[in-house]
Parts: sequence; C-alpha cells; structure tokens
Amino acid sequence: MNREIAASTGLTGKTFTKFFLAILIYTVSLAAIMVVGYFIMSSVIWYPNDLLYILLRPIRDNLILFILIIWMSGFIIIFIYFWRKTLNYVDQIVDASRNLAPDKNEYIHLPSELKQVEERMNAIKQESIRNARLAKEAEQRKNDLLVYLAHDLKTPLTSVIGYLTLLRDEQQISEELQEKYLSITLDKAERLEELINEFFEITRFNLTQLSPEMSRINLTRMLEQITFEFNPLFAEKNLTCQLDIEDDLEISCDVNKMERVFDNLIRNAVNYSYENSPIIIQSKKDNDHLQLHFINNGPAIPKDKLSRIFEQFYRLDTARGTKTGGAGLGLAIVKEIVELHGGTISAQSEEEKVEFIVRLPLSP
Repeated sequence: MNREIAASTGLTGKTFTKFFLAILIYTVSLAAIMVVGYFIMSSVIWYPNDLLYILLRPIRDNLILFILIIWMSGFIIIFIYFWRKTLNYVDQIVDASRNLAPDKNEYIHLPSELKQVEERMNAIKQESIRNARLAKEAEQRKNDLLVYLAHDLKTPLTSVIGYLTLLRDEQQISEELQEKYLSITLDKAERLEELINEFFEITRFNLTQLSPEMSRINLTRMLEQITFEFNPLFAEKNLTCQLDIEDDLEISCDVNKMERVFDNLIRNAVNYSYENSPIIIQSKKDNDHLQLHFINNGPAIPKDKLSRIFEQFYRLDTARGTKTGGAGLGLAIVKEIVELHGGTISAQSEEEKVEFIVRLPLSP
C-alpha cells in the first residue's frame, strides 16, 4: 500500500512539475517575443494609411488585453495537453489491469512515467499466479489424499470382516490361532481408526476457526507430562527422550492448542527417528522470546521438501500404506497455531538430523 501511494504521489508530482514548467517556459517565451516584437515595430516608420499599421493599431491600443488573451490561449492548450495525457495514463492502467488475471501470460508494460505502477502491477500479477498455482496444487494434493484414504479404508475393513467371519464360522479353532486372528483384527481396526481420524482431521482443519484462549501455564510441567505419555511409542523403537528445559518455565498460551503443537512435533520425531536414538527437546530464551528445539536423528529432509513441509496436505513420505504417512496436516496445523500465538516455526535438516524450532513470545 505504501509503495502504491508513493508511486501515485511521485507520478502526480512529476506531472504537476512538468505542467508548471511548461507554463513558465511558455510565459517567458511569450514575454521575450513581445519585447522583441515591440522593439522591431518601434524601429519602423509607420504611416496611417499602411494596411499593417491599420491591423496592428488595435493591438497597440489594447496591448495588455491582447497579451492576456494570448497567454490564456496558450495556458488552455497546455492544460488540455496534460489533462489528456493524464487521462491516457488512466486508460493505459485500466487496459493493463485486464492482464492481472493469473491465466494471462504476458507481463504488463506501461510508459516510463508509470514505471513504478508497472512494477507494482507485475508484482501483484506474479503473486496472483503463485497463489493460484499453490491453491491448485493444494487442491490436487487434497483430492489425491482423499482418493488414497478412501481406497485404503477398504483394505483394513476387509481384513477385519474376514478374520471376524473366520472366528465366527470356525467351530474348532485353536486358542493360538484365535489369538493370532484377534491380534491381526485389532491391528487392522486400529489402522482403520487412524484413517477415519484423518478424514475428521481434514474436516476440522477446513471448518474450524482457530481462536486462542490464553492462560498462564508451567511449560516445563506440560512438556514433562506430554513426553511421559509418549513412553509406549518410545519403547517400540527403543527411543530415549532428553528434556533439557528450564525449571518452572512459564508462558501464556492456549493450553489445548499448544499441547497439540507439541504432540504433533514429538509424534513426527518418533515416526521419523532411527531406532535406538534420542529425541532432544531444548529451551532457549532470546530476549522476550522463547525458542523450543525438537531434535531427532533420522533421514535428512531434502531442501526442496524442507521448504514445503508446512503446507496443507503435503506428505513427506508419499509411500502408500506406510504408518508414517499421515494426512499431511499435522505440521500445517502446528504452523497455524504457532503463528496464532504470535510465534514462528522453522525446520532444518542435515547429516541425518532433523530439527524443528518453535519461537514463541514469553508474554502475549
């Protein structure tokens, strides 16, 4: 907005400057011509019967009025010229605005006087093209994901029905085989629950309006409790959790939403950690901000994917059927919640180490 105002003010100033400069040059030139003409006419001997004398005499008798008429005529001509030129600028801008649509490939070209307007309009056009592309990609990812989820719902559901049918129909079934069938059925049912939850997650992300309910909490106790609840998942991969947090660290936040942030980040670290490796959570104070680092050892994230992992429906692991491949909403929701609290989140990865950095204000 400031750039647009500056461009408009600059163009207006230049136009007025040129207009007044033209008036000044015209006035000085007219005065010079009148002076020169007066001296030339004064050096000539005129006779009352001369035709030229008869024609010029009314001008001599009404010299001031004549000069005013000539000056006003020139002023009107100059004014009309700049007025039409300004209107022409408006017409060119209106014509150029038709090319702002994202589906128009050609860039906008305006006269040199409208260079700032041209740059601003091309910047808006580039931004609209980018937004349209991102929206299209997000919609495509969402559609692909829904197709993937709908298809994969059939697999665990078919297994659950099949094994339950076997348990019902088999009259003489050993306890060992019965336990095996029940275990498989439970695994498939849990997978089915995960997929259904992903459907609900998509709906909540699209329809829920996030609004924080701020309160003062002990962040140290909160993280201790959350990490304790992850112990069963840590045990599955023999992971350890190192909590390097300042004692009795307090911040203002929405407890439920911030709990969701930490839950998603720790779950993400568990999913993508090597077995027998540590997950480290550190806190650092930076002036009036708090930085939380979530570090795990796992496959490095390529730079091209690192810049997109916070996008909606972007899945780092696109392999179907993998337990680590979620709906692609976890990190997108984390980013939205963190920004809702006035903070930022970033990620970096190198040498088989992944680190997420959450930066939050200590006070709301």
